[in-house]
Amino acid sequence: MVVLRKLPGMPGWPAALGLRLPQKFLFLLFLSGLLTLCFGALFLLPDSSRFKRLFLPRRATASASSSSSSSASSSSASSSSTRDTDLPRSPPAAAEPRHASPAAPRRLREKLRTAARMAGPPAHTAPGSRQQVQGGERRAQPDTGAPPPDAAAAARETRAPFRFDYERFRRSLRHPVRGSRTGEDPETRARRLKIKEMMKFAWDNYKQYALGKNELRPLTKNGHIGNMFGGLRGATVVDALDTLYIMELEEEFQEAKKWVEKSFDLNVNGEASLFEVNIRYVGGLLAAYYLTGEEVFKSKALELGEKLLPAFNTPTGIPRGVINLGSGMSWSWGWASAGSSILAEFGTLHLEFLHLSELSGNPVFAEKVMNIRKVLNRVEKPQGLYPNFLSPVTGNWVQHHVSIGGLGDSFYEYLIKSWLMSDKKDSEAKKLYDDALEAIEKHLVKKSAGGLTYIAEWRGGVLDHKMGHLACFSGGMIALGAEHAGEERRQHYMDLAAEITNTCHESYARSDTKLGPEAFRFDAGTEAMATRLSERYYILRPEVVESYMYMWRLTHDPKYRQWGWEVVKALEKHCRVEAGFSGIRDVYTTNPTHDNMQQSFFLAETLKYLYLLFCEDDVLSLDDWVFNTEAHPLPVNHTNFKASVQ
Repeated sequence: MVVLRKLPGMPGWPAALGLRLPQKFLFLLFLSGLLTLCFGALFLLPDSSRFKRLFLPRRATASASSSSSSSASSSSASSSSTRDTDLPRSPPAAAEPRHASPAAPRRLREKLRTAARMAGPPAHTAPGSRQQVQGGERRAQPDTGAPPPDAAAAARETRAPFRFDYERFRRSLRHPVRGSRTGEDPETRARRLKIKEMMKFAWDNYKQYALGKNELRPLTKNGHIGNMFGGLRGATVVDALDTLYIMELEEEFQEAKKWVEKSFDLNVNGEASLFEVNIRYVGGLLAAYYLTGEEVFKSKALELGEKLLPAFNTPTGIPRGVINLGSGMSWSWGWASAGSSILAEFGTLHLEFLHLSELSGNPVFAEKVMNIRKVLNRVEKPQGLYPNFLSPVTGNWVQHHVSIGGLGDSFYEYLIKSWLMSDKKDSEAKKLYDDALEAIEKHLVKKSAGGLTYIAEWRGGVLDHKMGHLACFSGGMIALGAEHAGEERRQHYMDLAAEITNTCHESYARSDTKLGPEAFRFDAGTEAMATRLSERYYILRPEVVESYMYMWRLTHDPKYRQWGWEVVKALEKHCRVEAGFSGIRDVYTTNPTHDNMQQSFFLAETLKYLYLLFCEDDVLSLDDWVFNTEAHPLPVNHTNFKASVQ
């Protein structure tokens, strides 16, 4: 109880305010309630280390906020539970991932454009662009403060004596990286060279007006940084490295490499999307290393990978979506329901993290992502489906919203690609993929009155008959998986992949610009068209041409090349401006306005997939490479490339 003392010779301080007795009573009642609330928040709530730091010594606070991470390099390290000790914090709106739309800051795939300890699973079980922002939802909870000393030690172990035998790796590839270029017809070559010219145009303008910034604003001829990458710069540089190399733009590749060597600073202190940093920066650097053998790319990738490890310091080992690359603090997106982690974010780390372990000799990265799989194996799936929101604290699903587009997409993609990348040895990943696809087909795949096959979204058992542009990657994914299905299912899945890809093509063909909207619907007599103004934009997304590329490689049906060429012509007509390429705000008008943004994934994905569509199959052969969800090629693990310590 709060006691207010009256000083001798002075009236009580409420009286000094000239308050009457009833007013004094109400004022004191309000004051005591406020004090009770403050002290309750300070000492009773579980996530209150930030307030505690206002009153408690720094050392005490630090010890209160780091209970989970034991050294991954210690053989006795058992996974201890991590207390969530920071107060809810929402990242800036502009920093939201590609799962979000540009209007509501992306994989809504910016989209709106992924290890556990050496020992067993954490004490608390079950968890936490491509995704879509849900407005008005509860702000998310930051995780612990700076990583504990033992976690830092585990990260340093990535530099243990070890050498990856790059020359042996290159000899193991079954095809030349850039292919043999034999026997192609003149028209195909001319179209490929046109796409190469588009890449050079996009790069040259970025270099002239925005080098070192994350993306180019082509209308205003300046750079855009944003706050999605935690202070990291040069997203377009890193995203473009492998595309420049594959297209044999040698001078431009050297310009990009020089920037990475001289100007790419990892000592930043800002709030980054774990997902976006992983797929763009880590994925881009890993791909550049595997393609060229340049050590600078490997060392940068490993150093950046270390900075992402504290995001996994949660009770379940499911990482939170946002991490401060300087302090190591992590928290969930402010728009993510109840502080949850997003399926397409924590499920899109596996490929890159396995390669970080492969190159460093440290298993910590692989263990982190393998723990995610253990958590998902334990949690119950409604109707066999994977909802998009999972609590990193309790390991329970937070909402029963299922989407193969934003918020869910690349989780499924990484299941089949994990199996392929393991040289078809990771049977667990294959089973997870097969089971998930079976549930998707049973509950989500629908056919419209006009005969178009699409994948609806599922909200607690109620279908939303729309399909996002982000979900159009699924045609290519299903075809890739069908290639390795049992004989009785192979043709069935190839037919399903072709039908979905055709539906996505229709979303392009039915627009005035011949470019597809962000989302299209199948209701009220409308098919494969956007019905809402907020879904009519196109931001240079790659998912449709990604499926064209896979369908061409696996069927050699010439219509996929023809459809791809239609996209090239539409990009040239509607998106090419004086100083680069820009997204457009309405695909249903022949004179669209531009959004003044040349997305980095346009160089990483859209142009790369179009280029490969007009290449022979041995260029980045699917026998040797899998593409991460940013189209960065990572090699299939044909053998072990550890070399003796030098």
